[in-house]
Amino acid sequence: MPSSPTGLHRLVSLLNRTPALALAVLLTGLVATPSAFAHGGQIEVAGGARGPVQLSAAQQLAIALQVVAAGPHAMSTVLNVNGEIQLLPDRQSGASLRISGQVTALYANVGDRVRAGQPLARVQARLAGDPPPSVTVTAPRAGVIDERSVVVGQAVEPNTQLFHISDRSEVIVLGKVYEEDLGKVKLGQPARVHLLAYPERVFVGKVTVIEPNLDSLSRTVKTWIRLANPDGLLKPNMFARSSLVLSQNEAALVVPTNAILEANGERFVFVREGSKFDRVEVTLGARDDQFSEVTDGLVPGDQVVTQGVRQVYTMWLTGGQTKAKE
Repeated sequence: MPSSPTGLHRLVSLLNRTPALALAVLLTGLVATPSAFAHGGQIEVAGGARGPVQLSAAQQLAIALQVVAAGPHAMSTVLNVNGEIQLLPDRQSGASLRISGQVTALYANVGDRVRAGQPLARVQARLAGDPPPSVTVTAPRAGVIDERSVVVGQAVEPNTQLFHISDRSEVIVLGKVYEEDLGKVKLGQPARVHLLAYPERVFVGKVTVIEPNLDSLSRTVKTWIRLANPDGLLKPNMFARSSLVLSQNEAALVVPTNAILEANGERFVFVREGSKFDRVEVTLGARDDQFSEVTDGLVPGDQVVTQGVRQVYTMWLTGGQTKAKE
């Protein structure tokens, strides 16, 4: 009688019969290859019921697996608000003059950081004289030059803005709160802000203004969330997603949100016990931008997979078990 097919042959056969599963395996890089599991056993696809996944220490290292203990943590209920970074209106100034003349010299350019009173340009007045009198234009405030509107030799008139200067040490997120959520927003409310430019960072601020008018088209009210910007990372018109903190539970049983998977209407995590990883269904409570409260399914101290969870799930889908190294 012919010998049974190898684990790899079984995997290829299963993937051919199940295209969706093949795609999942390819996306997570879990096709069993010598490079993927160089120091451990190959993944053998079991034909029976799905059960715990077992991984050696080397295999866990190969997928950069990480776990976090489920435990008490301050848990926030949040309202997510989209918006964009804007400069504070009272932290901007234009540098102009009150005479007609011609620009004869420029001492600063876009991007320069200037102090109040620093010379920016020289303008020769259209007045009689030999030579005609000149005026020095100075910075009305400290900050960054974000616009220069003139070049040497250009004629200027009274109140022509030559430079725009902004103090960016603090900025605001101009967010839009929908009418039905307006009652949840309060002055002084803490907020956590996420930006596309810095996905690994969280910027902390608070609500300082709730504008008095409702936009009749979008049915939203604008809010200001003030943020410190000492390094100048936050720039006008950056997209921002703000999480306004509505309430906080100081001792909720939580896990990082990235540990939770959802499929076929079920939410679940993978819990490690030694080298074995069990799929455990969970019931969730409150969520914020970082953590999810678990109201059923886990106990404090459970070791929950946070990084590598999709790879473990794909192994579980295939009935993956490690074959003992011979």
